[in-house]
Amino acid sequence: MTADDLLDQWTRDAAAPFEGWDFSYLDDRVVEGAPLWDYLALAKAAVARAGDILDMATGGGEIFASLAPFPGRATAVEGHAPNLPVARRRLEPLGVPVFEGSTRLGMPFGEGSFDLVLSRHGGFQPTDVHRMLKPGGVFLTQQVGGDNLADLTALFGADLPAPDNTLPRVRERLVALGFEIRRGEAWRGHVTFLDVGAVVYFLKAVPWVVRGFEMKHHLGALEALQATLQAGRSLRFTSTRFLIEAVKS
Repeated sequence: MTADDLLDQWTRDAAAPFEGWDFSYLDDRVVEGAPLWDYLALAKAAVARAGDILDMATGGGEIFASLAPFPGRATAVEGHAPNLPVARRRLEPLGVPVFEGSTRLGMPFGEGSFDLVLSRHGGFQPTDVHRMLKPGGVFLTQQVGGDNLADLTALFGADLPAPDNTLPRVRERLVALGFEIRRGEAWRGHVTFLDVGAVVYFLKAVPWVVRGFEMKHHLGALEALQATLQAGRSLRFTSTRFLIEAVKS
């Protein structure tokens, strides 16, 4: 492809629609490692034991919907306004109401409302989770590590969005509230982008990885990535995840 062809392709990738938390546009363009644990299996087992369930930061409801049917009352909450209609279309037919709520400002639910709180890749306030759980309730979360994609972020001269989001620090905060940590695991792996346009789409879809990302401002970094590919090297970056299962005493 010529330089103009590449620029045209990157422009199309930057403009491609992104809805909910659906990355199917990148099928066959990204190869991503997976943690050693199976979050979906763990969440499904926890759902089967719970009567009142909350999924925080549900996105477009893609993951939570895959856990249906729910044996009891299931509720979802999402703070990103464009995701709300997407999540409602997906979850309300399953009997799951979707509320708007910010993990930063606090959840719109009363004390002791849930047996199980789930959060996959969503921010949360430990005090809020503790407040919402019933005694003996379970908090299960898979989090993106604070140093996730640090090598990619550095190429664009950006700062990490949440460097303190690490297993030791989150576990310490939960224990201080009186949680018992049943399980805590961390994982480091890799994600490989097969073309630069896939990086463009990803950075537009997940804007906090490189805050303020725009092709016209970051063209030099994109061209450097293209040169890496043309030199026969891969666009492989480090991804990190951690899992916590905690019980409110």
